[in-house]
Amino acid sequence: MKQVIWSAALVALCVPSFVFAQAETPRIDQRQANQEKRIDQGIAGGQLNEREATRLNNQQEHVNKLEDKAKSDGVVTKKERVRINRAQDRTSRHIARQKHDRQQR
Repeated sequence: MKQVIWSAALVALCVPSFVFAQAETPRIDQRQANQEKRIDQGIAGGQLNEREATRLNNQQEHVNKLEDKAKSDGVVTKKERVRINRAQDRTSRHIARQKHDRQQR
């Protein structure tokens, strides 16, 4: 009986850490941080006006929601990673375009 209890306790401790290990997305998180930093720099440098910054922040939030949804089951599949990566690519292009257009604050 003790052996069964110890086995169950061991499994209970190991399974959550295994699930979270598969759901970690350090590259996605780092890229999100870099893009948010680019937006902040554009605001500070006057390259982005308030409307552009709001739109770009909304796009960043969309990518965050995609990531949260992908992580919700504990595993981020290759297909989900591709979808998130494409959304980040799209947002990155929008950041570059908005920072280099002729509009300013």
